[in-house]
Amino acid sequence: MLDDFLWRAALGGLGVALATGPLGCFVVWQRMAYFGASVAHTALLGVALGFVLSIDLTLGITVTCIAFAVVMVVLRRRTKLTTDTLLGILAHAALATGLVTLAFMKGVRIDLMAYLFGDILTVSPTDIFWIFGGSGLTIAILIFIWKPLLAITVHEELAKAEGIPVHAVQMVFTLLLALVIAVSMKIVGALLIISLLIIPAATARPFSRSPEHMAVLAIGIGVCSVAGGLFASFRWDTPSGPSIVVAAFLLFAASLFAKRSRV
Repeated sequence: MLDDFLWRAALGGLGVALATGPLGCFVVWQRMAYFGASVAHTALLGVALGFVLSIDLTLGITVTCIAFAVVMVVLRRRTKLTTDTLLGILAHAALATGLVTLAFMKGVRIDLMAYLFGDILTVSPTDIFWIFGGSGLTIAILIFIWKPLLAITVHEELAKAEGIPVHAVQMVFTLLLALVIAVSMKIVGALLIISLLIIPAATARPFSRSPEHMAVLAIGIGVCSVAGGLFASFRWDTPSGPSIVVAAFLLFAASLFAKRSRV
């Protein structure tokens, strides 16, 4: 019989996979991998904010990631700097500010490795609430904006001509991405969460018959990655977050061979 902490870890991983699967498809289609990584880097500033304000750390991370996403979208419209330049400036500034703030907090002891690489085996009932709450909200909103977001992904100018509120839809998607990254930090950490967004979606892409089919396949691959990573962590005493990412990569590698054999 599995211990309670393993059940909580499995539930937490399932909740993350449900949201990262369909979101990751749009990340791959729109080439937003660097944006996701930049949002993840700001999470340490959220940790510092949580300690400074004495609030729940997940809430602090969520607020910080969402604020970063909003600032990024606004600056992208109002400056002449390229998107990757803005991301590099804001992400590293937020990461450095978070680390400096934590350094000044002498009375606070924090395991940075847990936030950088995650520790799914320490997921608590409160974490599960945050994960499923964030994932449920993300899926509901994503279903609502699916068609206009897909139209924007295919051809932004054509979507504008058809009367789709492009900027509003993109802002909503950006906020959803920031929310999922924030609530997923407990699973794989700030430095690895983008892998769980990209790898399952990239693995599913060659075998998909439609965007919706790709989203469903990405969810299934994400769930299998979590299950495989947890098994490896339990069996060989390896770090849980990196083990999940390695499992996802192995599935991706297997998909390459499977696709080649079908050609």
